[in-house]
Amino acid sequence: MATVDKIRSGLIDKIMTIENKDFLLVLDNLVSSNATDVEVLELTEEQKDMLKLSEEDIKNGRLISQEAMDKRNLEWLNGF
Repeated sequence: MATVDKIRSGLIDKIMTIENKDFLLVLDNLVSSNATDVEVLELTEEQKDMLKLSEEDIKNGRLISQEAMDKRNLEWLNGF
C-alpha cells in the first residue's frame, strides 16, 4: 500500500502537468473543502423503518437480481 507521502507526491506531480484553468479551479475547490463541511442528514422514522425492513428482507433471502428487476420494469412499462 502506498504511503501518504507517496500519494501526495504523485498527486503533486500530476497537478503540475495540468494546464486547464477550469479543471484546476474545480480541483482547488475540492481540495479546499474538508470532511467536516459535509452535512449530516437525519433520517425520518419512516426511512429508518424502511431500512429495517430491507435488512430483514436481505437476512431472509427475499431478494431479486438487478437483471430480473430490469426485466420486470420493462414488462411493466410496455404495459402502457
